[in-house]
Amino acid sequence: MREDYQRARRLGEKAYRKAASAGKYPYLPALDEMISPKEIAAEVPVGHMEIPTDSIVGTRTKGRQNAFALNFMPLLELGTEFESKWNSLYESQLVDGIREAIIVYEYMRRFYVLEGNKRVSVAKFCQIADMEAEVTRILPVKTEDEDNRLYYEFVRFFEVCPTYDVEFSKLGSYKKLANLLGRDLEQEWTADQVRELNFMYSSFAKIFLANGGDHLNMTPGDALLIYLGIYGTNSLLHESKSVLEVQIKKLWKEYRLEANDNRIDLLKAPEEAPRENGILSGILKPTRGYTPDHPLRVAFLYRQNPQNSRWVYGHELGRLHLAQCFQGAVSTVPFLDCLDDGKTRKAIDAAAADEDRIIFTTSPTQMTETLKSAIHYPDTQFLNCSINLSHHAVQTYYARTYEAKYLMGALAAGMADNHKIGYRAAYPIYGTLSDINAFAIGAAMVDPRVRVYLSWSAVEGDGWEETLKDKGIRVISGPDLIQPDQASRKYGVYLLGEDGSVSNLAAPVLNWGNYYEQILRPVVEGDVGTKMPEGKDQALNYWWGLSADVIDVIVSQKTPYYTRKMLDYLKAGVISGRVSPFQGEIHSQTGLISGKGDRALSDHDIITMNWLNDNVIGTIPNYQDLNEAGRRVAAVIGVKKDKDENTDHS
Repeated sequence: MREDYQRARRLGEKAYRKAASAGKYPYLPALDEMISPKEIAAEVPVGHMEIPTDSIVGTRTKGRQNAFALNFMPLLELGTEFESKWNSLYESQLVDGIREAIIVYEYMRRFYVLEGNKRVSVAKFCQIADMEAEVTRILPVKTEDEDNRLYYEFVRFFEVCPTYDVEFSKLGSYKKLANLLGRDLEQEWTADQVRELNFMYSSFAKIFLANGGDHLNMTPGDALLIYLGIYGTNSLLHESKSVLEVQIKKLWKEYRLEANDNRIDLLKAPEEAPRENGILSGILKPTRGYTPDHPLRVAFLYRQNPQNSRWVYGHELGRLHLAQCFQGAVSTVPFLDCLDDGKTRKAIDAAAADEDRIIFTTSPTQMTETLKSAIHYPDTQFLNCSINLSHHAVQTYYARTYEAKYLMGALAAGMADNHKIGYRAAYPIYGTLSDINAFAIGAAMVDPRVRVYLSWSAVEGDGWEETLKDKGIRVISGPDLIQPDQASRKYGVYLLGEDGSVSNLAAPVLNWGNYYEQILRPVVEGDVGTKMPEGKDQALNYWWGLSADVIDVIVSQKTPYYTRKMLDYLKAGVISGRVSPFQGEIHSQTGLISGKGDRALSDHDIITMNWLNDNVIGTIPNYQDLNEAGRRVAAVIGVKKDKDENTDHS
């Protein structure tokens, strides 16, 4: 067995030299030297359990740490008592396995050995995946550090599912895992459920790492979440290794995107779209081009129908516009009332069977099924109407509606003679907060004393109209669009008369027809499309605004001439890029966001905004306070209100 100790020692010496040449400490780290008593909140007995050998990284005390290199391989000379004991353990391992549990302390998901260093060394040399251990957890003092918060999310997960196997690198992942498995972090999981999770993770991780996952900046757990979101649990439990390998490889671009921190490439104008290797350029064009006899077939999936949804009504007008502008060279078909994942999947399958080459899904709640289908139908091109949902296989498109809201806020302040404006928002999702704040900033630029009173339609029973009436608020920003089945003029910015009459002052216009036309025209005319070039790990998102003529503001002639003149000036400034609501000094309800000389907020900061301007009276509702429709939308694309709620609706 001396040869085995020699091989282990050579591995140790190699690890020692590599660490030393990199300027790193070449021996095992000692936990007592890493943390001070004031950094420890408590020591909690966890008990006897199996732990992953790869997660054993050091010793609890200084002791004989110098006998081992960083990889736990031995460093001491041959002929020593240490070698004799190591060889004895190695022989025992070959015959009976390591029977005696080691004693370890766990800190931040890593284990530090108090008793059993040589057993760990032998186990790592023999590539044993797990070891029996008596575990004591050292809880760090809670801080705002992201690693600390992620660790406490793990502790919460461990309370219901005691396993160390699954590890994530991003906040919210443990709750997301539980949701994907149809479970939660409140009820204790059964022993069979814990074993099933460990089996699925082990099956996935082996294939993922063997195919290059160890070279990505992500854990196997991070990649597992993506896999489960597409294929579910049945594949991992029942499919063969060869099938799993094919499925895992199909998702490689999604893994790379996740590893690249979900980088989003925002195309803010039609001319910014890349013209080579485009996602729409993958569509085969007939020899004679697209004509009424050989049209480009495009499907639109709506969560509701044009009669009961303002949102769907706007998109349906956009779909109908395509038949006119392309003179029959584009053939479109709507799929109505795709209310859930099952109906969305059925509609996509029907569209694919009809050889519709492009499919637009018009709600962010449809993204899950859209992504699954994009993987399943690689020759069909998918686009989802959302913002900040990053996937390599699906493009997203949305409008910079905050630009229109900025103009409308300025107009509303000019018409509110009591410095009060009502604002009715829908869902606390990405994009909505920037709309509210742009409106409030535009209003404050006209009237520094103005206050914007915020209410949410996604919160039931708030009695918002009665509240505004009691406060004497007559200028209100309501829903953006009229709803066909409701005869009401309470949309856009409107003025309530003393007699209850409604006068419309301005309304935003989302020209989806123009949006869809500009997306499809390069395909119809034979130009290449708009996919990210191969090897570029970014999600492609259209985010067009006033400059692309996909949004505008209609202003009533009843508004004063000088107000309309001011809006024309602001609009020209926004289009040129000289004016933005989010440049210069900005204050939220809780403090300074940016100072007078600071640059304008970045696109990412605007999209992920989770604060309210200082002249807004109201709050961002908690997830649990939303109605059913609000929760459904917020679960997919809800803003992260604060650090304590990152896992509630991310």
